[in-house]
Amino acid sequence: MMTETQNPMEMEPTASERTVIDAILGSAGAGNGAARTAEGLRVAVQPERPHGRDRLLPVLLALQERIGWVSPAALGEVARRLRLPYAEAYGVASFYALLHLEAASPAVVHICDDLACQQAGAGRLIEACEREWGPEGAGEGERAVAWHRSPCLGRCAEGPAVFVQRSGASSFGLGAVETPATVMQSLEEGPRPESLPFIYRTDRHPQPLTERMGRLDPTSLDAYRAAGGYSGLRRALALGREGVLRELKEARLLGRGGAAFPTAAKWEAVAKSPDLPRYVVLNADESEPGTFKDRLLLEQDPYAVLEGLTIAGWTVGASKGYIFLRGEYPLARARLETAIATLRERGYLGESVLGEPFAFDVEVRSGGGAYVCGEETALFNAIEGKRGEPRNKPPFPTVHGLFGRPTAVNNVETIANVPVILRLGAAAYTSLGTADSTGTRLFCVSGAVGRPGLFEVPFGTTLGELLQAAGGLRPGRSLKAILLGGAAGSFVGADSLDLPLSFAAVRTRGATLGSGAVIVFDDASDLREAVRRIARFFRQESCGQCVPCRVGTERQWELVERVVAGRPLTSWHEERERHRDLAAVMRDASICGLGQTAANAIESAWALGFLGEGEAVQ
Repeated sequence: MMTETQNPMEMEPTASERTVIDAILGSAGAGNGAARTAEGLRVAVQPERPHGRDRLLPVLLALQERIGWVSPAALGEVARRLRLPYAEAYGVASFYALLHLEAASPAVVHICDDLACQQAGAGRLIEACEREWGPEGAGEGERAVAWHRSPCLGRCAEGPAVFVQRSGASSFGLGAVETPATVMQSLEEGPRPESLPFIYRTDRHPQPLTERMGRLDPTSLDAYRAAGGYSGLRRALALGREGVLRELKEARLLGRGGAAFPTAAKWEAVAKSPDLPRYVVLNADESEPGTFKDRLLLEQDPYAVLEGLTIAGWTVGASKGYIFLRGEYPLARARLETAIATLRERGYLGESVLGEPFAFDVEVRSGGGAYVCGEETALFNAIEGKRGEPRNKPPFPTVHGLFGRPTAVNNVETIANVPVILRLGAAAYTSLGTADSTGTRLFCVSGAVGRPGLFEVPFGTTLGELLQAAGGLRPGRSLKAILLGGAAGSFVGADSLDLPLSFAAVRTRGATLGSGAVIVFDDASDLREAVRRIARFFRQESCGQCVPCRVGTERQWELVERVVAGRPLTSWHEERERHRDLAAVMRDASICGLGQTAANAIESAWALGFLGEGEAVQ
């Protein structure tokens, strides 16, 4: 334990901590870092570009995994090696929920109590864990288990879900956890094999993004190639950069991350930039409540995603790609790293891709548990070793992105569509979907349906058809509402089953497709409790950088708590007007999409009457 008078920069890390740090940053004796002298410790004045600062988050995560926490001595050693002030390194370490800055239990269990798991019985699991393991955050002794409530863990079709951090061993996720005994069994015997959630299969239309899931070995490059894999990259190399951009323009591919920005326009802006180097970045920090499609793409079809990223690198003239992966997805990381190593060995990555004068390589970076890092500029800061706080725009990433260079950043589903377009051709691709929304779309359906899971359907499929494919409602129940787009989306009522799922059609109802989350609530669901959870989610996940979001999400949570409890400050009507004003300020003045969308779902709940006057949660 550090005393108030000790300087962490002067403390010696343990031998185990030093081994972990050396593995990421190199040996301190090899000219890496400042000398342990009074002068060397005075690091507030930094060099123009601190050596290796982008290794800060990887080394902190490595310490967390191997040691179980990041001690002051270890953090001081890392700061010294990277020539950072201790306060700055601490600011980064304290930003991420998966990093513990105090000695933690050997096992830390994160229990999802978000919207889908809430309906699947997360409350009962939490009560059982409290009886078995004690209060939230507790845990003492070598076999002790500490537990915490968690936002969505990307296992919404298999709730209740948990994510387990183990000191000195790999972390793992579990779905359909009913009792603490299930977690203990996995801790003692090893995690049970991963099971696929329900994946929609149909002969009615092509399903190019999901057709290999569960049918091919995701670790086998040969199996992927036998199914047509890497024919898209070969065609891209034959077409040339302009040819690829032309094909994407004709396919009218729009981003699948929520903003629906034309992919070809983004790539063309980067390709035409005179600045070098350029980068491509895959945003795999999937954290939107109700969303798990990216996890399944990365776990079950990693070569398809890597092929798409390589095509992106070729098209924009980048020699390096980064994958920023959600920290709660350890299996996806293992699959990606295995695939990358195989591709390097077989000539699909490296100094000469497929024998062509094109050098391209990929590096995987893990996140530390921060929803806001799904925002592209916050993601850049995280990779660069800074707090994951969004940047002001402009300048936009296509001009000033990762490391201040032109960068094309896309989400996983968008990139997975690229080899499909080049393999099928733009004409075949646009034959699916609608005029404004071409191709297919992945929807994550969870909540009060018979078959929660992953559904690939053409754009234009109606919401009712999607629910029918998901098995409809549970017997004897009626539809109450559907949340489209996750916590940042909007509720729609039972009268929206005829709504075509396309970008344009959904906008006419004041909603958004967002990340593809579709959470269904029936008449047994407590929608006011769901609204409370959304308010708490944004309050917890705001990075706090800008006042409209930092204060606005706090005031929104307080307001929702009052209204749901039936204790408005003045009247229900005045609380409604107060929230309208608050929503407008957050939407118009927040730096990034988190604050700008934090009130969307709650505003739609007011409009649909879920926050009724004078009604309190029983």
